[in-house]
Formats: sequence, C-alpha cells, structure tokens
Amino acid sequence: MQFAHPHILWLLLLLLPLAGWYIWKLRNSHATMAMSTTAPFAKLPRSWKEYLRYILVLLRLGALACLIIVLARPQIKDSWRTSSTEGTDIVLALDVSTSMLARDFKPDRFGAAKEVATRFIAGRESDNIGIVIFAGESLTGVPMTIDRSQLISYLQNLDMNMLVDGTAIGDGIATALNRLKEGKAKSKSIILLTDGSNNTGVVAPVTASEVAKELGVKIYTIGIGTNGNAPYPTRTMSGAIEFTPQPVVIDEGTLRTIAESTGGKYFRATGNRTLEEVFQEIDALEKTHMDVRHFSHTEDNYMLWAWLALGLVMLELLLRYTVLRSIP
Repeated sequence: MQFAHPHILWLLLLLLPLAGWYIWKLRNSHATMAMSTTAPFAKLPRSWKEYLRYILVLLRLGALACLIIVLARPQIKDSWRTSSTEGTDIVLALDVSTSMLARDFKPDRFGAAKEVATRFIAGRESDNIGIVIFAGESLTGVPMTIDRSQLISYLQNLDMNMLVDGTAIGDGIATALNRLKEGKAKSKSIILLTDGSNNTGVVAPVTASEVAKELGVKIYTIGIGTNGNAPYPTRTMSGAIEFTPQPVVIDEGTLRTIAESTGGKYFRATGNRTLEEVFQEIDALEKTHMDVRHFSHTEDNYMLWAWLALGLVMLELLLRYTVLRSIP
C-alpha cells in the first residue's frame, strides 16, 4: 500500500483542534434556566442518550479522516523492473545406502549430510535446486524448484531404507542430469555425496560424467568418511543393528576423475567440520549472474475509504435526526 499524495495525510492533524473545539463548545453551550434550587433533580438517572450523543462528533471526525485518506489516493503498486542476481541450477545427489549410517560423523554420516545440505539450500535464494537420492538404484526426491521450504522439508523427513541397498553412483548422476534438462540457467552443476565405491547400477560413473561434460554440467564430488576405520552398521542374526569398526574404502580415483573431467572439483570430508567447509567452498564456486524481471502495476485503492466516509456521514445524520435529535 502506498499513497499518490502522501503529504495530504498531514491534514489528519486537523482532527486534533477540531476535537478540542468540540469539547470547548460542549462546555460553554449548555441551555440555562433560572431556578431557586436544583436539589430535586440531583438524584434523577442520566439517560443513555446523553452518553451516546458524543458519538456524533466521532462519526463526523471519522468521515473527515476517511475523506482525507481518499484525497491522498491510496494505491496498490506493481511494476516491471530488472535486477541482476546470482543464480544457477543445482542438483544434490545424496547417497542413502546403509553405510551412510556409519558413526564417524555426528550423529552419523547421513544425519551430518542432511544438516549441512539443509543449510546450503537455505542460503541459495536465487537458485533452482533439485534432490536425487541413490543407493542400489536412484530416485528423484524433489524436481527442480525454488521452493526452499519444500526442499528442506524433504531433507528433514528423508529416511534410510527407501531404496535397494548398494552404491549406484553412475545411476545417481544420470538421474540428476535428467532433472537438469528442465533448468533454464546457463550454469548447471551436480553435488554428489557418497561414502563408497560404485558396485551396482546400469550406468557406469565415468560414462555418466562424459554425458555431463557434453551437456556442460559440472560435477562436484564429495567423498564422506574418516581416514582409517569407522564404526559401520551390521545386522546380527536376530535382526538388530550393531556397529563394528571397519576400514573406510572410498573410490577417490573415480570421484576425482568424474569431477575433473566435467570442470568440477573433488573434496574429501573426514568430519562434520570439513564437510561444512566443503559445502561453503562449493557455495562460493557456484555463482553466476542473471537478470531477473519483476512485474509491478499501480492501481488506485480508495473506494473502501470513500464508502466508509459515506457510511459514517449517513449514520451520523440518521442518529442526529432520530434517536439523538435535540430540541433547540
């Protein structure tokens, strides 16, 4: 809401002296009649009309205030404007295999990845972002969107055991590339986070990276896992999950090849802090300028105030010449 003539609103200050003048007039304009004593009238009840008569001046002042607002011309404004902003198309490809429950991160690799990715998405206000999850197969979690709340809600509610277990890195990249075809930005990239080696799937990781290179899509690969041993989840004969120390094995050579061949970069995250730093570096790398057009239209919006002023005047006249009529 804005006003075409906001300076006219200063006239609202006139309501103060008008109210003061009414109070002064009320105190000095009582009808008088000479009587020897008014004692017999002292205990007479006061009529409700005596109190209600003050509403007449309030209605008139309210009508005057509405008229002043109408003269100031309240408006609803929209317009086209072009601004330069930073934006890109990004797909987050997240490994959800069972090994992501390893507890060399807090609370585990899966939880740490979700937390850091959530903060990353929240800070990319001008980007189209999609989410792909993969294990033994791949699946689109959220198509390309600028709806941060939808993306963050999906990550927060994402759980394990949604896909067949395994690590199909190539399939994850292929699904992410299919999502990026829908994007309009010149800069497109995939952030792939995994803690293992490709051991299943239809598409080989290197083949998927070659397709990404042809499409001009950068791939940032993140190997998540500490150096040495980590407590991995294992299922016992009773079905319970226990955590036993096992060597951390990540195919860093393949992940580095995928990243470098597409113009991206490979990162190794060995803890919560380094994972946070990885996403901060990717956030700094993946910036591109784009022009965004905004539509704006201006339309007068004073009719409500005009009808309100008319209604107050009509109500004041109705009361003045009916229930609150005074005898001269």
